[in-house]
Amino acid sequence: MLIERADVIVTSPGRNFVTLKITTDDGVVGYGDGTLNGRELAVASYLTDHVVPLLSGRDAHAIEDTWQYLYRGAYWRRGPVTMAAIAAVDTALWDIKAKVAGLPLYQLLGGASRERCLVYGHASGKDIPELFDSVRKHLDEGFRAIRIQTGVPGLDSVYGVASSAAASVGGGDSDDRYDYEPARRAALPAEETWDTRAYLRHVPSVFEAVRGEFGEDIALLHDAHHRLTPIQAAKLGTSLEPYDLFWLEDVTPAENQEALRWVRHHTTTPLAIGEVFNSIWDYQHLIREQLIDYVRSPITHAGGITSVRRIMDYAAMYQIKSGMHGPTDVSPVGLAAAVHLGLALHNFGIQEYMVHSRETHDVFGPTYEFAHGGLRPSEEPGLGIHVDEELAARYPYERAYLPVNRLRDGTVHDW
Repeated sequence: MLIERADVIVTSPGRNFVTLKITTDDGVVGYGDGTLNGRELAVASYLTDHVVPLLSGRDAHAIEDTWQYLYRGAYWRRGPVTMAAIAAVDTALWDIKAKVAGLPLYQLLGGASRERCLVYGHASGKDIPELFDSVRKHLDEGFRAIRIQTGVPGLDSVYGVASSAAASVGGGDSDDRYDYEPARRAALPAEETWDTRAYLRHVPSVFEAVRGEFGEDIALLHDAHHRLTPIQAAKLGTSLEPYDLFWLEDVTPAENQEALRWVRHHTTTPLAIGEVFNSIWDYQHLIREQLIDYVRSPITHAGGITSVRRIMDYAAMYQIKSGMHGPTDVSPVGLAAAVHLGLALHNFGIQEYMVHSRETHDVFGPTYEFAHGGLRPSEEPGLGIHVDEELAARYPYERAYLPVNRLRDGTVHDW
């Protein structure tokens, strides 16, 4: 069965998405997610100008060979743009293979290892009362694991707090709430101010309040979003130990992998790293030295199902689990792929989950189901995604940027 054509679909039903549609010579269609938040057109161009011309006439079933052809054949390896483009091709080919087999994709990946994939939602608030309202809402919806993000006294806008982003989010219903800031539709990135000392003073009191209000059973997570030095990260991990976090995410920029050894030495709080990583080589030291507990790379940004499965098989040797990145900057195509893989992985840990806008659901038609605190894919063959291309065309791309962070003295900092 040969690939007849491949088409790149760029659409913006509330935010920008890049989707690859591959069609075989006998009419089977597969979809892959190539969205890279704030740099979507770079991936669209890489696909359209460099990858799509290579696909016509290739064996649609030769997934591993195609992956190696696109990875090694380009000579310039890795990087988020290249790996997102490869991920789009890889996921679309797995979708096709499962449809031809007449099976949901997870069955081709080894079958289900669990009933459903535990997920966590995003609760936030500019202050404690607003945060409590958000936590209650998530509990009422059935979440059993919740990420906790809150405003910091003295700072106007903080990553992960819905009220910081709501005014600048375009599209969707007027009452849409985003606990993860999407790229903002503007000519230039928004600039935010950061104060690490104020943050470190405030966060432990937030978790003390949450535990006091909601008890010990709920799994709590927190994202420091790369903003701390190693010693600051160690201090935060230690200060949060009394509140039994499921994990502490991205405590320090992970490019300096040796820094995680310092953090690990000082705290027993579990560590999750890697949403900005895009290959197994990024994890080689972290996994082998057991410096993290959860791998965060999403299928969309790390070379697809083929590549992430490799990472997780390596991680399994060291009892490290998956915790794939999955806010609304991963399309329903990418989320569906993550749920299928997560259902099959023995060393699955948890899946990030934000509910996409109604417009996004209408465009992509996902069939996965949320219940009992987890996601499960449908039993239909393939990924269970149905892209409405006519509707997608009604939402043209809009330029958007993620924010930029500065310290109080004006120094550019990690957002």
